[in-house]
Amino acid sequence: MTIGFPLDYSLLTAKVPVWQVLLASGTAFAAARIIQRTLLKGDRSIQTSAPAESSKKTRRDSDSRMSLGEDTKLVLIIRTDLGMSKGKIAAQCSHATLGCYKRALKQAPAMLKAWEFTGQAKVTLKCNSEEELVDLQKRAQAAGLVAQSICDAGRTQIAAGSRTVLGIGPGPISAVDRVSGHLKLY
Repeated sequence: MTIGFPLDYSLLTAKVPVWQVLLASGTAFAAARIIQRTLLKGDRSIQTSAPAESSKKTRRDSDSRMSLGEDTKLVLIIRTDLGMSKGKIAAQCSHATLGCYKRALKQAPAMLKAWEFTGQAKVTLKCNSEEELVDLQKRAQAAGLVAQSICDAGRTQIAAGSRTVLGIGPGPISAVDRVSGHLKLY
């Protein structure tokens, strides 16, 4: 029988979860789907993070279970009124991506894992003002999504403290689109 990828058959006889075997053999997409289905069923055994210390429901618990069967994405909303160069925009989007990643590690680790295993989709969108950016951030946070705005240090093109980019996600596509779906692609 040909499987199409190298598989260590000794893993099949060991007490190793199927998702770990698939991940080790290079089929991350299949492993991600198994992880998502398992989390939807309520089995928390595949998470690597420690359970919440208190018995009350935490924000982390509710966010990590939010629509885990759905594909995920991260949107980067760029202010067009600042007139940033392409290089400046790339740097600011990188800051926003890293900021969202770090925040998701704490706020929504299961969602972050699902995003990592399903291709790490990122979409750039545009908005016209700082007020619009702040409003979008408030809406995203109210929806329970990770949201991180980036304020420039003021060393090059933009005044210090100017909000340049807002990252929303990673999160379920439908939830992210409820906040940012009306914006045009950058």
